[in-house]
Amino acid sequence: MQSDTRKILEYAVSKVPQVTLGFWIIKIAATTLGETGGDWVTMSLNLGYLIGSAIFALIFVGLVSGQVKADRFRPFLYWATIVATTTLGTTMADFFDRSLGVGYPGGVAIVFALLLASLAIWYKAEGTVSVQSITTPKAEWFYWTTILFSQTLGTALGDSVAGADRGGLGLGYEYGALIFGVGLAIVAGLYIWARISHTLLFWAAFILTRPLGATLGDFLDKPIAEGGLHVSRLYASLILLVFIVASVTLIPQRPARRVEQA
Repeated sequence: MQSDTRKILEYAVSKVPQVTLGFWIIKIAATTLGETGGDWVTMSLNLGYLIGSAIFALIFVGLVSGQVKADRFRPFLYWATIVATTTLGTTMADFFDRSLGVGYPGGVAIVFALLLASLAIWYKAEGTVSVQSITTPKAEWFYWTTILFSQTLGTALGDSVAGADRGGLGLGYEYGALIFGVGLAIVAGLYIWARISHTLLFWAAFILTRPLGATLGDFLDKPIAEGGLHVSRLYASLILLVFIVASVTLIPQRPARRVEQA
């Protein structure tokens, strides 16, 4: 019985990559792609936030189902699912704070509540929210749902800090990226030098990389008059996609092990 449990655990955890520097490089690029790609569908194609969210929700469910059914860690499938959470997170955050008219603070509050609820339900069902706890399909769905809400919260936070309308702080994209970059540096320092739960720090870093990617994405495609580089959303998305594919190909992608702590 114990041997079977160990085999199940190794099988499940092997579908999650090791959390290394390369992991975070690809993660930030994926979150930036989520911003430019999500905005391209909802704004450039003029499909709107609700339709865009519906499209990306179908893609998200399909990719997570494939991830859950996979027999081992498949790097391109994993990162495609991450990109799906970032694009869906972008359109969901925009829907909350723009279409619902609650502004950036209201959008942050709604998504933060959803994230806390996801973590609480996951913890109640599994007794932990650690990446190491992903031993069943149910836990994997909790994992991906929590990632989705963390990506959505990151988008809302990035917009709230950078944007000057809808109750935002109006600090701009450059300062927004700097703020969240400093936040990530602090989390990294705590990971190295402080005796704080690595699970807590992992989710903190996961959330903070999303607004960093959101502000970088906005910086790429917003008009020069608004502090951006005015790169086409489609071209920016394609450039980021090529970078991600190259990074997944060239950066070693090894499955995580039970002895690691996220």
